Order: sequence, then structure tokens, then C-alpha cells
Amino acid sequence: MSEDTKRAPLEFRTIASIIEKESSVLDLGCGTGDLLYYLTKTKQINGQGIEIDEEAIYKCVEKGLTVFHTDIESGIDSYPDAGFNYIVMYNSLQQIRQVDRVIEESFRLAERIIIGFPNFAYFTARKDLLLGNSPVTKNLPYQWYDTPNLRFLSIKDFEKFCGGKNYKISDRFFFSENKEIKLFPNLFAQTAVFVISKR
Repeated sequence: MSEDTKRAPLEFRTIASIIEKESSVLDLGCGTGDLLYYLTKTKQINGQGIEIDEEAIYKCVEKGLTVFHTDIESGIDSYPDAGFNYIVMYNSLQQIRQVDRVIEESFRLAERIIIGFPNFAYFTARKDLLLGNSPVTKNLPYQWYDTPNLRFLSIKDFEKFCGGKNYKISDRFFFSENKEIKLFPNLFAQTAVFVISKR
């Protein structure tokens, strides 16, 4: 295992602990492919990605990854039923327009979905809002005018969403500064990772 792989973020290591070796994984909005590459090296997955940013795709190709240049909402339709063991959406859910449809399509492709997103209710984001500013944090690093994010959800928002859709949350993990957060995650966690399935 390379030194870069050993220094992977805790979120990556946690997601890898969920995924069984040699599984098939589709990463929706894989960015520069860092997570997909990590899973390939540590869990020997058969991985594919979908990414719309052309510069990010070049970096994926440099890593030897199979990535398709398209947006998530149209790209996901071309895959056959039950084609994967896992669907991963890490830091891409908040950039999707039709969240309901993409998650339902993901369940058409795999029984389990791993979703990671920045928590908009993190306490420094709340402080910025209280002071009248749009929040900028490590996990929400964009200014209001150049953000790719369409949705700003909290941990509680996502849990309510899953309850309303009758999705089963089989695991949930919360992180801040590369440490796991156990107490009051909606306030103190910068990012969340959920594993969901249909009941």
C-alpha cells in the first residue's frame, strides 16, 4: 500500500470498511477520482465513475480509472438493473437537481447506496449565518456566487428525508477535522456518511 493510500482521509477509510473486497462500485460525481482510486487499491473493486468536469476526468484517467463524461442525472439511466453492488455519492448529492429520481435510479442499480455530504448545520456555518454571511467552511469552501452546490442540507434534513421515503439507514458516520464525531453531530460534524437501502 502506498504512502498516499495510508494517509487517506478517515471518510475514505470508513467507506472502504463498508465495501466488500472485489465488489462492483459506481461512483456518481467522482471528481478527480481520489475515493475511487483508494477503493481500487485497498478493496480491489471493479469501479466506474460518472463525472461532468473535464479537467477532473483527465486526473481520473491519469489514475487509470474508468470514468464516463456526463452528468449524473442523464448518465445513470444508461446502466442495466442490478449492475453494481454499491452506488457511492460522496460530496455530490448537494449538486444534484433531481435528488429523488437519482436515488431511486441508484436503487435500481444496487441494493446499497453510500452517501457522503457536507453538513450545512455545522456550528461555524451557523455562526456565519447569524452574522449575516453565507457560510464558507472547509467542506463548503465556495463563495455564494461560484458554488456548484444547489442544496444545503443538514444531517437532520437527510435523516428526515430517509424517514419520509421509508429508506433504511443501516450505518451513519460523522466527521470533523479527520476525527469521528459521536456527540451532537448535526452541530459538530463537518461531514456525514450514510449507508442506505430500501426496506
